[in-house]
Amino acid sequence: MSTLIFGHKNPDTDTITAAIAYAEYQKQLGNTDVEAVALGTPNEETQFALDFFKVAAPRVIETAANETDHVMLVDHNEAQQSVSDRAKVTIDAVVDHHRVAAFETAMPLFMRLEPIGSADSILFKMFKEKGFKISATLAGLLASGLISDTLLLKSPTTTEDDKQIFAELQEIAGIDLSDYGMKMLKAGTNLAARSDQDIIDGDAKSFEMGGKTVRIDQVNTVDLEDIYARQDNIVAAMQAEKDAEGYDLFLVVATDILNSNSVGFALGETAPLEAAFNEKIDAQGRLALPGVVSRKKQIVPVLTTAFEK
Repeated sequence: MSTLIFGHKNPDTDTITAAIAYAEYQKQLGNTDVEAVALGTPNEETQFALDFFKVAAPRVIETAANETDHVMLVDHNEAQQSVSDRAKVTIDAVVDHHRVAAFETAMPLFMRLEPIGSADSILFKMFKEKGFKISATLAGLLASGLISDTLLLKSPTTTEDDKQIFAELQEIAGIDLSDYGMKMLKAGTNLAARSDQDIIDGDAKSFEMGGKTVRIDQVNTVDLEDIYARQDNIVAAMQAEKDAEGYDLFLVVATDILNSNSVGFALGETAPLEAAFNEKIDAQGRLALPGVVSRKKQIVPVLTTAFEK
């Protein structure tokens, strides 16, 4: 019975590659009975990375307890972002770079948490600390997660450690990671190929804030006009999901990765949102978020504070 290793629902590049990397780390530790899996299919950006480095996507699972008693988590810890039957399995380890919330276990476990740009950055450190081998392919995957979560080191979540790790990964991978990274990020901005539902769910996470359920999705683009052209349909899809799931606030953030600005579309309890950013939703139903590119560092903390007032 293998221990399953996985990241959060609606997986992004960091969560998929971190699961693959942590499985390799466990195998080099001598724990060979592990498997990297995913809680959803890779998005276009992630698939670009997997294809580039010729790595198969992890198989997708809906539940874990039907096939294992033990799991390890990467790139998340909050229950609402994890596998639906998480309470039925033992969590042996967590490697994460997000806030800790809605998390408790019955048994002791290994935890490695750092306020750094990506889960892959933490894993790179762990490999180095043990003197474990990092192949060119693995370096490329680790770099892909780092590039994705830091928007090629432009996000405010980027630390000096991330920059140093990027330089070391580039040497190991043996490619120009800046050129590769821009191509990878752009691969994830092909909105024409995505449905409205996929746009609002593709990188969505749920959070508990002040007793409220807040759903935040982020979608990257190289031209916000592509989002504006579909705004009515996107908002209609948001409304249907909000009604079905009972979110108190549903926020979709469209991020221009070239100019490092975002715009938000929101339904529900929008007063805390406007207060958090000192901005009003305009007549076109848009919330300007200049300079905002990071959900983790620039959205979730200030919005949590606003809801808890």
